[in-house]
Amino acid sequence: MLKSRFWIVATAIFALCAISGTALADDIDDYVLAMLAREKIPGASVLIVHHGVIVKQRGYGLANVELGVPATADTVYQSGSTGKQFTAAGILLLAEEGKLSLDDRLSKYFPDAPATWHKITIRHLLTHTSGIRDYEGPKDVDYRRDYDEAALLQVMMRLPLDFEPGTQWTYSNSGYLILGLLTSKLSGMHWSEFQSQRLFKPLGMTTTRVISESDIVPNRAAGYVLDDHGDLKNQEWVAPSLNRCADGALYYTIRDLAAWDAALRDGRFLKSESLATWTRPVALVDGSEYQYGFGWFVDEQRGHRLIEHGGSWQGFRTAIARYSEPELTVIVLTNLGSAEPESMAHEIASLVEPMYRLPAMSAAPPDPTPGRNAKLRGVLAAWANSVVDPQMAPGLAHTASGSSREARLRFATAEHLRDLQAFRFIGEDRLASTPLRWRGEQVTTIAHYALQTKERRFGYRFYLSRDGRVVDFGSERR
Repeated sequence: MLKSRFWIVATAIFALCAISGTALADDIDDYVLAMLAREKIPGASVLIVHHGVIVKQRGYGLANVELGVPATADTVYQSGSTGKQFTAAGILLLAEEGKLSLDDRLSKYFPDAPATWHKITIRHLLTHTSGIRDYEGPKDVDYRRDYDEAALLQVMMRLPLDFEPGTQWTYSNSGYLILGLLTSKLSGMHWSEFQSQRLFKPLGMTTTRVISESDIVPNRAAGYVLDDHGDLKNQEWVAPSLNRCADGALYYTIRDLAAWDAALRDGRFLKSESLATWTRPVALVDGSEYQYGFGWFVDEQRGHRLIEHGGSWQGFRTAIARYSEPELTVIVLTNLGSAEPESMAHEIASLVEPMYRLPAMSAAPPDPTPGRNAKLRGVLAAWANSVVDPQMAPGLAHTASGSSREARLRFATAEHLRDLQAFRFIGEDRLASTPLRWRGEQVTTIAHYALQTKERRFGYRFYLSRDGRVVDFGSERR
């Protein structure tokens, strides 16, 4: 009874917040309200910048459920991994000052580093190609223990490599934590203070700062998770020092991110070559590429360039999506660990610019390529079982990082197939006249499929070469 009453009251507050300050809610407000109700997200703040003009900057729902505090444009959220782009920007500033080179080896700055680090460069850390295992849980880090930077460095040095540097890509928070330690070493101050002096204050980001649960932080949101019964719970506590690491431990608001977006658009704080390098896909040793730059995923939506990143930490999920043609930025900050702000940002973008609209999950047009449905399901099954399928292009076929993150992705794909109820074609993007460069190959078709399981539905997209091989695939919950 109490749980039901909470969601009735919360839904009413969502509706009130969605229309406050306007005569009527628009389509975007309606969509965000519906997502908050469907996914049981307590609160969210949304920023939309279109052609350099802020067209929406507002909060929805509750920043703090226990106190009944509404989310607003001034609500302070934890960044999660969207904070990595700031860490990368700091490294680029140090490079422009001549304090480091991106191709310097780590042993130059950490002479006591293990032998496994001698081939690792700063560029490897920035692009998640170092091979250093992503630190995880008690086997690597005790989240209840406070570490100083020297102790954190020792923890990082004990982590094994998943693969030889530069040969594979796999997401590694460890690499960005090390970049923070390097920033502290070269700047003579904690990395967060360097960021504050060189980025946040000069750019007018007045609330952006490192996390601190002890400080008084006006407008700070509370982070939440859903338990196995779907009940809302407070986030888990971690030791203060682990909320001061450069892999994503910032506070910020959408107002600050509006200032950040303007600085990126104007190229205000980095040289043009640094900005270009920042969002260039990383080249691997075998000549293939991975769609990741420095703290940014190099992505696409309906064949149009998209630079984005998501974040997740302590009951918060965040997403920053920047589209270049036409110019559009969508930022979604939420205070629920199971929210899907990346999917929300993509949908909001399509409401602003119809050219970005993804095929409807309910669509059922005939598949224009006979036999493709079975072929793509075969590729998914092979991927799930770590098997190379003849229909895979080399970059996908040779992906074998051995990381636990990749293992989880393969397992999730296997789960989707095991619980499969429907897999149907819903649309495609024909790019033959203007091929998309993806993972080092020319993609001429992006095929969209809806995958329905017993409980969830996912939008799958397959990047296909001219001869029909699968260069890559991705999915998101919709």
